[in-house]
Amino acid sequence: MTSFSSFLRRHNSILNTIRLRRNMSIDGKSKIYITRQIPSEALEKLKDECIIAQWKEAESTVPRNELLQNVKGIHGLYCLLTDKIDKEVIGAAGPNLKVISTMSVGFNHIDLQTCKEQNIRVGYTPDVLTETTADLTVTLLLTVCRRITEAVAAVKDGKWGTWSPLWMCGTSLKGSTVGIYGFGRIGIATARRLKPFGVKEIIYSTASGSKPEIDNELGSRYVEFSELLEKSDFLLVTCSLTADSTGIFNNNAFNQMKKNSILINTSRGEVVEQNDLIDALRSGKIRAAGLDVTTPEPLPTDSELLQLNNCIVLPHIGSATIETRTQMALLAAENLLSGLKGTEMPGELKL
Repeated sequence: MTSFSSFLRRHNSILNTIRLRRNMSIDGKSKIYITRQIPSEALEKLKDECIIAQWKEAESTVPRNELLQNVKGIHGLYCLLTDKIDKEVIGAAGPNLKVISTMSVGFNHIDLQTCKEQNIRVGYTPDVLTETTADLTVTLLLTVCRRITEAVAAVKDGKWGTWSPLWMCGTSLKGSTVGIYGFGRIGIATARRLKPFGVKEIIYSTASGSKPEIDNELGSRYVEFSELLEKSDFLLVTCSLTADSTGIFNNNAFNQMKKNSILINTSRGEVVEQNDLIDALRSGKIRAAGLDVTTPEPLPTDSELLQLNNCIVLPHIGSATIETRTQMALLAAENLLSGLKGTEMPGELKL
């Protein structure tokens, strides 16, 4: 009897050691860390198959020390664009980490080289937010060119007097040349939305070159970046953030743009040299700007951009509809679960 009890204790000890080394729970579920509150549909999907630890503050990013502490031993990491997942974080997670899934189309916050070296798979959420971000791009364009926020403020401030032929006049899309920098999914979806407004021409500049099928559909035309700057009445930025696009809208670019042109940026804040934009708006190099993205985010309330009547700043809400954010969250969850199982991920970056 004693011998059997001793054997049982040794057997259980070995099993527990194996489980601890794998850092898995008794029922074999993988451990994951989620860096923010996410839509409940995605959370429930993950709860069925994983042991979850989570930063539960809805409006703030997880502090760095908390992140480094809570990723220890995890198999999967569910993160956002606002989380810096660098070599230190990946190292803190340890050798069990199999997959990083980001609830974003962007992935510049993740150290992809370290992931590649350590055979960590990376998932992201392309396509899901295309239509919603295109909607927001057009909304922001119309808001700026028709001076909507100025008009709303005038009503609230008691400045609405008698009807005046020249008061609050903006600019019209009809007959204009619209330029798009970055003609991928979002850029093309935005162009499709602009056609019914009667724009004269849609031109674009993009790293992938001309797109004949889209040009046949929309009557659009590929141009070099310099021509895009010189001819656009409205210039929409919908590109990815790359080494080539970082800081491309700078003093040199603004000097080539029309004085009555309007810049709209719904891509990444780093594409625009912000101090140069402030100078361009103050000096009249360009007419106005609408930004859904800035550097940094959130933008400090004392930023000069917020003092300018000819600039509208939104808090990075390009994908902010309930439907889209839920789809993004579910896709990120599916990526994570597939990565943990070693199966095909619906949205995987090829490293």
